[in-house]
Amino acid sequence: EMSMVTGVQTCALPICQTTLPREAGWLARGANRRMSKMVRALTGIQPSGPPHIGNLKGMVEPAVELQESTEPFYFIASYHAMTTLKDPELFRQYQLEAAATFLAFGLDPKRAALFRQQDIPEVCELSWILGTHINLGILERAHAFKSAKDKGKEINLGTFSYPVLMAADILLYDTNLVPVGKDQKQHVEMAKDFAAGFNHRYGEEIFVIPEPVIRPEVATVPGVDGQKMSKSYGNTLGVFTPPKQLRKRVMKVVTDSKEMADPKDPDSCNVFALYGLFATKDEQAELADRYRAGGMGYGHAKQALFEVLDRALAEPRERYLELMDKPEQIEDVLEEGAAKARSVALQTMERVRSATGLGARR
Repeated sequence: EMSMVTGVQTCALPICQTTLPREAGWLARGANRRMSKMVRALTGIQPSGPPHIGNLKGMVEPAVELQESTEPFYFIASYHAMTTLKDPELFRQYQLEAAATFLAFGLDPKRAALFRQQDIPEVCELSWILGTHINLGILERAHAFKSAKDKGKEINLGTFSYPVLMAADILLYDTNLVPVGKDQKQHVEMAKDFAAGFNHRYGEEIFVIPEPVIRPEVATVPGVDGQKMSKSYGNTLGVFTPPKQLRKRVMKVVTDSKEMADPKDPDSCNVFALYGLFATKDEQAELADRYRAGGMGYGHAKQALFEVLDRALAEPRERYLELMDKPEQIEDVLEEGAAKARSVALQTMERVRSATGLGARR
């Protein structure tokens, strides 16, 4: 699932002169209120294959909205993914799909930087340097490590040092804000502590101190079986599934056994919950009335769900397929984003190298 490094897998240096707009909402409220200049936000994208509706609503759309109120950096968290993904062909494909997904849903390369983690070699250098200043016990208390251990998953060095690399991801780009879910807050707080400790040790403002911004809880998106939508449950509705297959999938959404003539409760129906994610307020009210009145079968509701889904996804689906058919366009965007990100990374590492005694790169 996507996460920073959600899922998959967001300092106070001035970035530009634009002020945070009022409509920035929850994100703007998370920023330092004294800051009058646009802030930089960072989001990590876990390359885990084409997204489903749950990913779209929980991760993709909120992340793309960042470009309306911040200067966002989006990176494909390839090194993080390597802790579990070992198939080279699938790995390459997933990275392209992650980039194409965000571009298809409106990421504007002119306003944001989209790049692959591995295209900025300084992130590994900074991760090592940070690691030499971090006590073992801190990492043993990290959520990622404890979660993997509790679930009996393979624990390699990458899994154990996950918070260090994540801290390097954040600190390398003078990040102000890191929008994350509650499960990732600890890791951002660790990055914040690492930065403050580093600054204190070397007596300089080397790192900008980041702030976690906890995303509002997104209502659980139900899968076709009624459980939380998840690839691990095999119950997803794919964002880029062709219309014919998508309709077949929608028709499998589980419902209760009420007859067509019976009144139905929209608030307890999986079909209506999914419908509400894509329909207008008026459309939701109208369908809810039809539920309560009786005389409508669940097949009619599923058809209505398919129609609003297809309406919302048709254009991004077409754009996604165009991009995947011309990967060189994706590569151009990633190259441009990497150049923008690396220009910041090099400045950060110049400060780090100078402060620690490593000296300038030869």
